[in-house]
Amino acid sequence: MTDIQSKTTDSQSKRIDNRISKHPIISADSEATVTFTFNEKSYKARPEEMISSAMMANGVAIFNKHHKDGTPQGIFCANGQCAQCLVLVDGLPKKACITAVKEGMNVEELDGLPELPADDDIVPASAIPIVETDVLIVGAGPAGLSAAVELALANSLEPELSAGDLKVIIADDKLELGGKLGLQTHNFFGSIRDCHAGMRGMDIGTLLAEEVEELANTEIWLDSPVVGVFSDGLVGIVKAGVYHLVRPKHFLVTAGAREKNLAFPGCDLPGVYGGGAFQTLVNRDMIRASNRLFIVGGGNVGLIAAYHALQAGIEVLGIVEALPQCGGYKVHLDKIKRLGIPVWTSHTILKAEGNGKLEKVTIAAIDNTFIAQPGTEQSFDCDTLLVAVGLAPVDELLEKAKQFGFSAYAAGDADVIAEASAAIFSGRITGRKMLQDFGHDTEVPNEWYEMLDMLRAKPGPMYELSAWKKDEAKIYPIIRCAQEIPCNPCTAVCPKNSIRTHDGKLTGVPQFTDECIGCTRCVVICPGLAITLVDRNYDSQGKLALVTLPWEMPQGTVKPGQIVKTTGFEGDDIGQGRIIAIKDSKWQNRRQLMLLEVPMEEAEQVAGIHIYEPAAKVAGSSASQDDDWDTIVCRCERVTKGEIIQYIRDTGCSDFNALKAALRVGMGPCGAKTCNELALRLFRQELGRDTEIEPHVERPFTFEVPISAFLKGGNSE
Repeated sequence: MTDIQSKTTDSQSKRIDNRISKHPIISADSEATVTFTFNEKSYKARPEEMISSAMMANGVAIFNKHHKDGTPQGIFCANGQCAQCLVLVDGLPKKACITAVKEGMNVEELDGLPELPADDDIVPASAIPIVETDVLIVGAGPAGLSAAVELALANSLEPELSAGDLKVIIADDKLELGGKLGLQTHNFFGSIRDCHAGMRGMDIGTLLAEEVEELANTEIWLDSPVVGVFSDGLVGIVKAGVYHLVRPKHFLVTAGAREKNLAFPGCDLPGVYGGGAFQTLVNRDMIRASNRLFIVGGGNVGLIAAYHALQAGIEVLGIVEALPQCGGYKVHLDKIKRLGIPVWTSHTILKAEGNGKLEKVTIAAIDNTFIAQPGTEQSFDCDTLLVAVGLAPVDELLEKAKQFGFSAYAAGDADVIAEASAAIFSGRITGRKMLQDFGHDTEVPNEWYEMLDMLRAKPGPMYELSAWKKDEAKIYPIIRCAQEIPCNPCTAVCPKNSIRTHDGKLTGVPQFTDECIGCTRCVVICPGLAITLVDRNYDSQGKLALVTLPWEMPQGTVKPGQIVKTTGFEGDDIGQGRIIAIKDSKWQNRRQLMLLEVPMEEAEQVAGIHIYEPAAKVAGSSASQDDDWDTIVCRCERVTKGEIIQYIRDTGCSDFNALKAALRVGMGPCGAKTCNELALRLFRQELGRDTEIEPHVERPFTFEVPISAFLKGGNSE
């Protein structure tokens, strides 16, 4: 064997390991010790890890080949909402993103349609368990958990009315409580007193979960998707693989939101998926899900995903936003621009390209009618494209419940899309309202409604930054929060009460007003990383100052003694600085402080450091008409944009359900969750925005239910 052959053999024998071993905020709870096979090759997974994450950790990104045309399918939602990650598990079709790995599990790539198992041992309907409950809560995220805590107040409010007998069931399709809070590694905005602002979302999720687990008369059903609401007052739930029926007196939907989608040439390539899926892989499962990442969408989801990617050591090539300005909080935008990530507003994605997987994306500038401008195309080599263009409520169960006369409520994103802090308050208010409807003497304070309105509000106007410094002041914070957003941690932690918001309002812009003792608490707690501390006592000659910055990047990104480029408020170049130290905070974990030596005259301008250079780009080309026509709209049935448009033009159809009958749009496993809005856009495009479109009719089951869920003995295998 030659040296070259030997090196090739050694290289091929090495396993790919895409696990994140070092992260500034989170750490792996366990080693990969569970053995499973995929396509007859042996791999390792962490205990209770989802199959999709275990496969991607081992470099496997293709889960199946579509039955219609053999197209490779990769992960898309990572939340059980679609079916692109379908695999065969010990011979049965399962969604890889919501199926945990077990020792000895045999996983196979699904090629075409799976064979149906035998159906000769089905439970008759009369044998399905029926559970009675006072309240059924669908979803164990921030809204559902907060509502459950309020409902438990019935125990102490009126014990003489046997309030303690109030029975609550919380059903969630995941394996743990907390919902999307577990993906949020950043500090939350809002009010410290009212919704844990300044804490990281993952810690808030743990706090709420622990509180709910201690509640009396509250049952927690995990691994239990709610799959249908019926006219006889029953609700179908697949509890740990076994079908149950629940009869609630009151029905609360806190199922959160699902990501909106975009249709463009190549949108179905493996490597194109949602921002929430990316956060699931990176922040929940610690999978380095990408090497070179591009993001579509400048809302909070896209901006936060970019920051989380940097924390995971992933190169972020840039963000495009179709509107003239990003819709997310400006502090989120500024903190990634300061690190060197380019953001293109008034731009859009034209196409994604690759041979069986994503390899390149092309963007272009658009005019005020959202038409791409010829000659502005730019292409970037990348392996992952995140689509983060907004959220839609998961409210199909709620609408059916209302139709059938349930006592139905909604809270959190299932009611109004907003930040997680708003979901917490929404759940609290709704829980109190339900108590009132049960006849309990309780109230919802008016200030709760005011707080909810503030937390749900869009970012407010911008203001000029007002620097404050008395001539004799030698140490003081620079606060770069110039937009009205609901947030007050900096005002609450200042030991000298020297930071205050305008008029004392939660949404007021904070300002430093008096004395600073250099404690750095405001720097450490600010959710937007928008506060630095200037120390003019640092240099006895008055030529240098020490600036303290918040720092959350991976260890080794920069080192003490290194000369770095300094950046300003919005990422503009300032000059150079020398890193003196990177140290841990003494009073709040998982955020470090960078001590940076800079010229005295630049100290107040320095807001961050530049760690990324713009990625290489080349001139691109627009998608052809054929490419646009062949864009996949319905992923499950692989129905194209051209097929839908041609059918509408030929028939004048204005009924989504006719599309289902003619083209199978929305007939796949996801039940139109990913294509409904895209198809409605095409209807409006062809027929006019004012045309009344007959919507997609939701029918049970809203989630795939395997035949095994109805088998005798509750055998879920």
